[in-house]
Order: sequence, then structure tokens, then C-alpha cells
Amino acid sequence: MRSDPDVIKDEDGIVWTEDITPFDYVRETLVESAGTRRRPVPWDGPGRRVGYSVLKADASSGATPGMFKRRVFWVKDYDRSEQPDGTYKTGAPSEGVDPTTVAPGVWGELTDRAWGKPLAGHETTAHP
Repeated sequence: MRSDPDVIKDEDGIVWTEDITPFDYVRETLVESAGTRRRPVPWDGPGRRVGYSVLKADASSGATPGMFKRRVFWVKDYDRSEQPDGTYKTGAPSEGVDPTTVAPGVWGELTDRAWGKPLAGHETTAHP
């Protein structure tokens, strides 16, 4: 589902609640039961929310009326941004994406920057 562009086609914007400059990566999670199209997506998961997607006014709620699929971007207290020499000094969690690759309707990508070193056998493009 993560790579399916139809899942996030109704996005209208990305709201960053923190400056993304210090983040080599953020965690990207799809919340499938957000009760709003545009207000902040409640985040009861681990870590802290640093951003979320907003939907177009006419976005469909799909199979469950009043519930929408929205992305949340977040970090854990042991991510590289919080502990540069910690668990993810190099490497990234499975849901990690470079925040500079995130856009409305576009899934984030794992880049060399997000990984913390060149990805083996994989060419990526650095984003400013």
C-alpha cells in the first residue's frame, strides 16, 4: 500500500509542525482512520509527530464514512535527529524517508542522506 499513489492522491498539502532542517529522515506512517481532512491528525503512537498531510475539501472517505487516510510524519527519541551517535547513526528505520522528498500525493523516499551513508548498489538523488 505504501507505494500505491492512489492511496494519497487526495492530498492537498503537507504541514510540518517542526522545522525539518535537522531531520535526515522522518518516519512516514499512513493513518487509515483520521476523522478529519485538514485538522492535525491525532498521534497516539510512539515518539512525536513532526508533520501530517492535509486533504482536498472533496476527498472521499472511502469505505468508512467520516474516516480518511492521512500520512503522519514522526520521530522517536532514539532517532538520529535526537541521538546522532545512537542506534541510527547510520541506517534508518523501515518507515524512514528523507523529508525533502515528501510532497502532496508523493510517497517519501529513502535517500543516501536518510540512510546516513551511501546505499549499497542503489543510486539516489540528493534533494536540497
